[in-house]
Amino acid sequence: MSDESPADPRRRYSSPVVDGPGKSASRAMLRAVGFGDDDFRKPQVGIASTGSQVTPCNSHIDELAEQSRAGADEAGGKGVVFNTITISDGIANGTEGMKYSLVSREVIADSIETVAGCEGFDGVVAIGGCDKNMPGCMIGLARLDRPSVFVYGGTILPGANHTDIVSVFEAMGAHSRGDIDRIELKQIEETAIPGPGACGGMYTANTMASAIEALGMSLPNSSAQNAVSDTKRDDSRAAGAAVLALLERDIKPSDIMTREAFENAITVVIALGGSTNAVLHLLAMASAIGVELEVDDFTRIGQRVPVLADLRPSGHYMMSELVAIGGIQPLMKTLLEAGLLHGECLTVTGRTLAENLAEVAPYPEDQRIIAALDAPIKAQSHLRILHGNLAPEGAVAKITGKEGTRFTGRARVFGSEEEAQARINDGTVIAGDVVVIRYEGPRGGPGMREMLTPTSAIMGRGLGDQVALITDGRFSGGSHGFVVGHVSPEAFNGGPIALIEDGDEITIDAEADIINVALSHDEFELRRAAWRQPEPRYRRGVLAKYARTVSSASRGAVTDLPE
Repeated sequence: MSDESPADPRRRYSSPVVDGPGKSASRAMLRAVGFGDDDFRKPQVGIASTGSQVTPCNSHIDELAEQSRAGADEAGGKGVVFNTITISDGIANGTEGMKYSLVSREVIADSIETVAGCEGFDGVVAIGGCDKNMPGCMIGLARLDRPSVFVYGGTILPGANHTDIVSVFEAMGAHSRGDIDRIELKQIEETAIPGPGACGGMYTANTMASAIEALGMSLPNSSAQNAVSDTKRDDSRAAGAAVLALLERDIKPSDIMTREAFENAITVVIALGGSTNAVLHLLAMASAIGVELEVDDFTRIGQRVPVLADLRPSGHYMMSELVAIGGIQPLMKTLLEAGLLHGECLTVTGRTLAENLAEVAPYPEDQRIIAALDAPIKAQSHLRILHGNLAPEGAVAKITGKEGTRFTGRARVFGSEEEAQARINDGTVIAGDVVVIRYEGPRGGPGMREMLTPTSAIMGRGLGDQVALITDGRFSGGSHGFVVGHVSPEAFNGGPIALIEDGDEITIDAEADIINVALSHDEFELRRAAWRQPEPRYRRGVLAKYARTVSSASRGAVTDLPE
């Protein structure tokens, strides 16, 4: 019986919950969910599942959670599965519901921290499959700082004719322009999403999975596996066992998630041509573990790291095709050998990054997905941190070069995503415009909605190289074109973006990293004196709570900064 259990350093958190005569009630409750006498002497491993029928990204994850539980049990622990939420960006995009998307990151982090902290889990496996699941899981693991492993749910397979969710959004734009009829649109709708898994390009889900693997918090190859595959099930099972090995050595997230590890994650995100959301999420993850990271670190690292991956949305290939040639491990080995990664960083294998990569084979010689270092797709980062009189705290642009690197145009200002979308669809937005979508920031939205619907509409109407879009909201990893998000300070806080008027001349320079509006200081001050902060859109509930606590996007849009 556990009331006489000797001290076990692996059971630092479960022991106070289940050991001794005074914890009989706790043990009685746990017996009802499957614990036996021996289980009370084992380290407890919480398995946080984001499984849900809400979205195909997560529809298979409960099965993966059972694999992780079995792996923990086989390694001598006691796995306990619990659930947290997910939402679907792909379903909610372009609606009021999308305001809950970034908020869900905080809800996920809070729930994992809450359950593991309350129940006394000694270690944790967290399994995420959609955009906000991953950083939400990682923030929760960072706060707990107990031996932990993250598992990615895996990528979806391509739809018919090499389509994916972004194909559907862009087909909607093509339909509004009259280029395809409703039958063609419905055919794309019916075949683009063939089953479980996260959206198939180097969008936010695959970007964040890759970043977390580079960070050292998931097992090698976890980011590059198909959702429905034996390798993904094996990865999940191995993660459960890995937590027991971490418990033996008391290796915690704070030992792995160092400043150098975050630099590795940024490097890999840039080389893969990853999502702008990585800036927001890596800042938040670093904040949670107590690592100093700033938006300008992305500029510094980006000056020496090229874009090497020809992956959607700006490129041609999908994640499943990268999986087929070896995933991101050969790319990481190339970056390491070039001196672009910190090989000494510890990982959840208990080995360093360099040790993990030592035996990794190169990509096949005939592959076309990953370019050579001496012949990159882009010599410097596509993620540009812009500053100027329009964004004193910074803004994030995703400029691959295909759109050009400089744009000057006239402002066409909208106070919401819906208003902008209507004017794009009806032809009001024309070549030479800089679409300004404001009051969509972390506080003003609230929730900092993604602008995938308007950016897809711009692409679908054939204006991708003729129109720019700036916003204090953010973008889907599937967005492409001349787009700038995370403009800080946001409009709701009185940032300069709140003061722009139709016809103002805006210049975006992604080589000099500048975003300016052609207004004098005196004109700015006149407009500022006339500006009034709008009433909050929500006064009660989760969106209101979020708006009251959330930080600027330039600090990761986190909700628990110390006062």
